[in-house]
Amino acid sequence: MTVLVRDLRPDDPADVAAFAHVRHLALPYILWTPEGVVHHLVHTHPDARSRSLVVEEDGETIGTAQLGLVHDSPEPGQAYLNTYVRPDRVRRGAGGLLVRTAEEYLATEGATKVFAWVLDEPACLAFAARHGYGRRRSAHFLRLDLANAALPEPPPAPGVELCSAADFADDPRPLFALDAETLADEPSDVDVEFTDYEAWLAETWRHPLLNRELTTVAVVDGRPAAFSVAYTDGTRYSTAMTGTARAHRGRGLAKLTKTDSLRRARAAGYTEALTGNDTDNGPMLAINKWLGYAICGTEVRHVRELG
Repeated sequence: MTVLVRDLRPDDPADVAAFAHVRHLALPYILWTPEGVVHHLVHTHPDARSRSLVVEEDGETIGTAQLGLVHDSPEPGQAYLNTYVRPDRVRRGAGGLLVRTAEEYLATEGATKVFAWVLDEPACLAFAARHGYGRRRSAHFLRLDLANAALPEPPPAPGVELCSAADFADDPRPLFALDAETLADEPSDVDVEFTDYEAWLAETWRHPLLNRELTTVAVVDGRPAAFSVAYTDGTRYSTAMTGTARAHRGRGLAKLTKTDSLRRARAAGYTEALTGNDTDNGPMLAINKWLGYAICGTEVRHVRELG
């Protein structure tokens, strides 16, 4: 039984499909498609020094890792590493091999601190502790039975027009500005300076899972004031981000845009909706509870200082 680690081959459809399959088995609450995996690897900013790794056991892909530098952080040396092994292929050394390989690479690229998401399960938490990672904050995965959800009517919002991201196809820069402002206020362990419009176009606007027709945008006085971003994989719908500009918070626009996006998704034939929230994000958790979402999993953020 031979276990080895190597880089993902983005031009090999079978290799990419195996990577996405392992991710789906290990983390079914997130949409994983071959197109999305390749997009992340190919279109992440070059300064991130991003890599995607696979672990093979006798030629079968049993584990994966995505890693890189947080290149847009004002604090140098910040990095990320997310490792997942097939649940039925654990305790073969695959996870440890991925972590060692990734950390050695990140250290050569100047990383001094590595952040990782770890499933809130005893075996996963113990694995992280053995490798020197300490617990930080946590986040929930949530699921909604969209086919049978009540989707109550939000309170009216005078002066607000609802449209879709597709309406900004000719000039998405206003959505970039809203995305940058709301991302800055998201719970995070690392501060980022989100200013590169061309990188946003490549990484976010052209992401293969982004469904512009199902992404609802609330417009006030001709400018986007809130949005609920929809990702779809052909069968499932996921909220990638819901946010409101600071000047328009407290008006119920997050609830309004997310409800509208869910209704668009149901009308388009989607029956399952997924999302995720930091456990300290009380306002968004309250909205999701009001919509009928239920927690289906939890991850814990971990960090390790590289010597």
